[in-house]
Amino acid sequence: MSHFNRVVRVPGDPILGLMEAYRGDPNPAKLDLGVGVYKDAQGLTPIPRAVKLAEQRLVDGQTSKSYIGGHGDALFCARLAQLVLGADNPLLDARAAASQTPGGTGALRLAADFIGHCLPGRGIWLSDPTWPIHESIFAAAGLPVSHYPYVGADNRLDIEGMLAALAEIPRGDVVLLHACCHNPTGFDLGPRDWKRVLEVVKARELLPLIDFAYQGFGDGLEQDAWAVRLFAAELPELLITSSCSKNFGLYRERTGALLVCAATPEKLLDVRSQLAFLARNLWSTPPAHGAAVVASILDDAELKSLWSSELDGMRQRVASLRAGLVEALQPYGLAERFAHIGVQRGMFSYTGLSPQQVQRLRDEFSVYMVGSGRANVAGLDAERLDELAAAIAAVCR
Repeated sequence: MSHFNRVVRVPGDPILGLMEAYRGDPNPAKLDLGVGVYKDAQGLTPIPRAVKLAEQRLVDGQTSKSYIGGHGDALFCARLAQLVLGADNPLLDARAAASQTPGGTGALRLAADFIGHCLPGRGIWLSDPTWPIHESIFAAAGLPVSHYPYVGADNRLDIEGMLAALAEIPRGDVVLLHACCHNPTGFDLGPRDWKRVLEVVKARELLPLIDFAYQGFGDGLEQDAWAVRLFAAELPELLITSSCSKNFGLYRERTGALLVCAATPEKLLDVRSQLAFLARNLWSTPPAHGAAVVASILDDAELKSLWSSELDGMRQRVASLRAGLVEALQPYGLAERFAHIGVQRGMFSYTGLSPQQVQRLRDEFSVYMVGSGRANVAGLDAERLDELAAAIAAVCR
């Protein structure tokens, strides 16, 4: 008898598959614009100096490897909640708190299980397009998954289509919103757009789940949190997922949190009891190292200042690469066609290239990006922008 006889093979993750194809490409001029990690001018994903200093302090002073509890590192949760909601936010006194998770992905899964377990019958609405893992995480938790328009056929933000769709969502459903640096498109809502979305959310009595994976990569730490803080101030209940992968460079340390804003202190305790119960069955307690690093940085004025400065440098580098690529496309008459790359935010860009053009870039020029045309701008080499522009021009003829 074979216990595994009916187990079938599933397709591999397309982005991980793209990584393997890139690694196997012998072309020394190959370019990786697929995997969503920040890269510096040398093509490396660096460890911020603030992180290295915090790690050294931890090594020197750590006295235990014991568990850190169901909600994780208390100092980490407190400081990260302040980073997201604002240090002086009155909600932090009793109506808002964070639970540590294994990365932002873990925060999303915890939110999904909470919705499925405690809010039965609620559907969740995702932008079209969205980060592909959003689809599978919520489906795996048994939630009905639907979509609202976000980017139109002209590769522009479709705010009117989005608002019209949100206005038809069943009352009480959950809507997932990207706080900044929308993945995969790079198109962000402006303040006026956010206020309009908020009014629809109020009218339809929707529960917002705000995915905040890129704080500091859009316009700045405080600026990127504007919409999150607006919703927290205007709504009695809110879920927020936060990730430290990009802004702290802690990709492999899996450091994140799920923040809850509740109507009363008592209801916050109720919700957190459920989160601890659900987390116990998912990962028991979260990993300690990354959270301790973040807590050390955010609790120390000198380290926090250094980290903030390094994050500013990363954000400015990505913005410069965006502007540089548009400029490099100018001689080919393509600057206007791809002008949106310069106004998008974060690491990703919905370039507008077709799957066929993406395949040609890979086959003819060893330029790797996701088939949808999503490119990781942070993977660009400033000294090879002219080369990339020539390749793009070749496949656009």
